[in-house]
Amino acid sequence: MDALKLQLMYLDLTTAHVADALLRLGLPIRQAPATVRPLGDGVHMAGRARPARHHGSVDVFLEAIGHADAGDVLVVDNAGRDDEACVGDLVALEAERAGLAGLVVWGLHRDTRELRGMRLPVFSQGALPAGPQRLEPQGPDSLVSARIGGVEVTREDFVLGDDDGVLFLPLDRAADIAAAAGGIRDTERHQAARMRLGTSLRTQVRFADHLAARDRDGTTFREHLRAIGGAIEE
Repeated sequence: MDALKLQLMYLDLTTAHVADALLRLGLPIRQAPATVRPLGDGVHMAGRARPARHHGSVDVFLEAIGHADAGDVLVVDNAGRDDEACVGDLVALEAERAGLAGLVVWGLHRDTRELRGMRLPVFSQGALPAGPQRLEPQGPDSLVSARIGGVEVTREDFVLGDDDGVLFLPLDRAADIAAAAGGIRDTERHQAARMRLGTSLRTQVRFADHLAARDRDGTTFREHLRAIGGAIEE
């Protein structure tokens, strides 16, 4: 799937919609730790993953960017270290000018003011003035995969990020996930519109019926919602 098609497919889908879709489809929810946050507000990013493992030098990032396609997202594994910033303005600017769609760092950044002035969405665990003082050998898998928290990310994944965080998704299921997420989005928008016009959420989801079914046979709220075509939980 090319970058433009992927971005258009997910343009109006949030990470919350997609997380609920994964649950509905029985797929694992692979997400960055909650500490990985966007530098700005109103961010939306979608693109194929371009992994890079940091070993103390930015050369691995420049190499990854050199292999990247426009629309990719650079996914940086710095093992969540809190003693060094591994990405700054020059790497981010290089990524932006190469046409990348974003940057996700399991670690820290610096040059915050400059990064916030760019169009490139940047997600990281925070800022620190000092860069790395170490230099370790680059491994054979440094451009093959990246670990972000407990998630391993490869080129077979794509990345979706917004104000709620970052998801890593299987590229070969992109269309299925988007279709399920779109249905959830539309249901939730319809419910919200009805609420604004005076119909409570409890009425819409027939909450009294759920309570009766729960007391009668132990039906869960999620099972009830699936039976009536509601959303909320997935």
